[in-house]
Amino acid sequence: MQFRDYYEIMGVARDATQDEIKRAYRKLARKYHPDVSKETDAEARFKEVGEAYEVLKDPEKRAAYDQLGADWKSGQDFRPPPDWDQGFEFHGGGFSGADAAGFSDFFETLFGRGAAGADFGGAQAGGFHAHGGDAHARVLIDLEDAYQGATRALTLKHTELGTDGRPQVRERTLNVRIPRGVRQGQQIRLAGQGDPGIGQGRAGDLYLEVAFRPHAHYHVEGADVFLDLPIAPWEAALGATVKVPTPTGAVDLKIPPGSAGGRKLRLKGRGIPARAPGDLYVVVQVALPPADSAAGRAAYRDFEQALDFNPRAHLGV
Repeated sequence: MQFRDYYEIMGVARDATQDEIKRAYRKLARKYHPDVSKETDAEARFKEVGEAYEVLKDPEKRAAYDQLGADWKSGQDFRPPPDWDQGFEFHGGGFSGADAAGFSDFFETLFGRGAAGADFGGAQAGGFHAHGGDAHARVLIDLEDAYQGATRALTLKHTELGTDGRPQVRERTLNVRIPRGVRQGQQIRLAGQGDPGIGQGRAGDLYLEVAFRPHAHYHVEGADVFLDLPIAPWEAALGATVKVPTPTGAVDLKIPPGSAGGRKLRLKGRGIPARAPGDLYVVVQVALPPADSAAGRAAYRDFEQALDFNPRAHLGV
């Protein structure tokens, strides 16, 4: 995926005001509109400008995009870091009605999760009342919190326009109860923590989409957890019982004789807990001892002479 520099596309500075961005969009939209433009690449440029404007016109999306930094250049290979938008609150505004389906993979990866609008009520006796809009944010938690449940202080970032016409990020910290068994992609609802209502309308809710921080040992697929386990060649060949870490403590695991690298051993029910808990898969990785000493090299030579073994025999060579 290629990085897109939306400021470069719009021809504005990174510290441009929202009014400057709007004026730049109007100028470029007139220049490249396919119905009137004489440019050979008018349609492609019109879509490109529209995509850039969808992000930069919305202070929330713009502030999150700015967190990626100014070191990236258009066309560079790009993968967003897992925490690039952690804690940013999105309230669903900012879309101009353009066809987002025609936007790039870059846009889809960063902002393609959709948006929620405000739930407005009708006029009632005594004045106008409206429910506040819901807000959404993505938060990172530790895998261990999903196993045990926890209460964590999470810092969220709310974006608003300053008096200078540029986005300003303000933080707030909420104590959030993380339920045991929560999975990646699930949402935690915080009632009343969205936009305030109008009149007697209730406040909106805040939905926190859960993702797991990268772990030194485990990776997660759905409710299943995977661990790469290094074992010695003699443990792989002869079998062994070894200690294996799990998110809830170490357990003894029997390695069957003749276990090759990549073999999966299942610990049933030791994945993320739930009514139907996931499993923990231990993936065998055969680790070779180093031959960095005279004794080590001699041991490998003895090993070579003791066994009639050709790992390439199946290749006919």
